[in-house]
Amino acid sequence: MQKENLMSLLSLMQVPNVGNVLAKNLIAYCGSPEAVFKQKKNHLVKIPGIGEKIANNILKFNAFEKAEAEVAFIEKHQIQPLYFLDENYPARLKEIVDTPVLLFYKGNADLNQGRVIAIVGTRKATDYGKSICEKLIAELYPYNPLIISGLAYGIDYCAHKAALAHGMSTVGVLGHGLDKIYPAAHRSVAVKMVAQGGLLTEYRSGTSPDREHFPERNRIVAGMVDGVVLVETSRFGGALITAEIASSYDREVFAFPGRVGDEYSSGCNHLIKVNKAYLIENTEDLVYFLGWQKGVEKPALRTNKYGALPLEQLAIINVLKEKEKSELDYLTQTTGYSLSEISVLLLDMEFKGIIQALPGKCYRLL
Repeated sequence: MQKENLMSLLSLMQVPNVGNVLAKNLIAYCGSPEAVFKQKKNHLVKIPGIGEKIANNILKFNAFEKAEAEVAFIEKHQIQPLYFLDENYPARLKEIVDTPVLLFYKGNADLNQGRVIAIVGTRKATDYGKSICEKLIAELYPYNPLIISGLAYGIDYCAHKAALAHGMSTVGVLGHGLDKIYPAAHRSVAVKMVAQGGLLTEYRSGTSPDREHFPERNRIVAGMVDGVVLVETSRFGGALITAEIASSYDREVFAFPGRVGDEYSSGCNHLIKVNKAYLIENTEDLVYFLGWQKGVEKPALRTNKYGALPLEQLAIINVLKEKEKSELDYLTQTTGYSLSEISVLLLDMEFKGIIQALPGKCYRLL
C-alpha cells in the first residue's frame, strides 16, 4: 500500500463515527482512502451510510499528524500494514462483514496457509487442560497447521508455547497496539513468535489493552481460522465469546469434555450439550471433522472467485465476461445500478478476489 494511502487510511479510521463498514463504503465510492478527503460534501452525503454529520466530520478532520507518527512507527519497527485488499491479508477474514480495513502484523507466518486452527480456553488452566493442549499440538505437527490464539494467560499461552516447542508457526492476535506486550510476562514467548509465526492486531500503537478490546480481538481469532478448539473454559469464560462468534461465521467449533462439576470444564460441556461444538477426545477426532488428510499439505488459501454470489454480482460478472475490461460508467449503464450501489458491489468483488481494479476506473475479471 502506498504511503499516501496508508496515511489517509489511518486518518480515515480516526474520523468520528467512521468504522470498518463505512470506511469500505467510502473507499469503494471514492476509489481510494486518499480520495475520500478530496471529495466535496454533496458527493459524500450520497454514499450509503454517510449522512451530513459524518460528511462534516470528514471535511473538518485535520489530525493528520497522528497518521504521520503511526507510519513512522510502522517503518521503524518493520511492521507490515495489511490492507483489506492486499493479497496477503487473511483471506478467511475477508468473509466477515466488519472485517478490519487495516491490520498490523509483525511476523513471518503465511496467514493464508492451507490449515489454520485456533486453540483457546480459560486463563486459569488446570494441569488437565494444559496436558490436553500440549498433547493436541504435538500430535498436530504432521498436519503443519498455523496455530492461532490470543497470547493470554492459561490455555492461550500453553498453545503458543507448545507450538514453538514443536517447531510450528503460531500467531497471537492482540487486543492492543504492537508497541507493548500484554501480559508483560509473555514477552519472551512473544519475541520467539515473531521469528516463528507472528503478532497481529487491528489496533495502532499506543492503544492500551482495555477490556472492550478483547471481545473485538476474538472476532479476528474466530474469523481467520478453519475451526476453533476450546480446551477448557468456565460457563461464562471469554473463550465462549470466541466460540459463539466462530459459530456465527460458520466456522467449526470443537470442545474437549471434562468432568461434571469441574468449573473449567463447564463451558465446554455446555457447548457440547446444546450442539454448538463437536465433542472431541483426541487429535484424530479433530482431523476427522476438519477433513484433514495426514501427510497431504493443503495449498495456501486465496480468496474464492466464484462461490455463492448475490445476483447483483453475477450480473456484473456477465458484463465483464464480454470485454477484457470495462469502465465504471459502462458497468453502471449496463447493469442499471446506481453509482453508489455498484461501487460497493465492485469493492466486495475485489475483496473476494473476483475482479481487479485498473487505472481509469476500469475493472476486469481475474
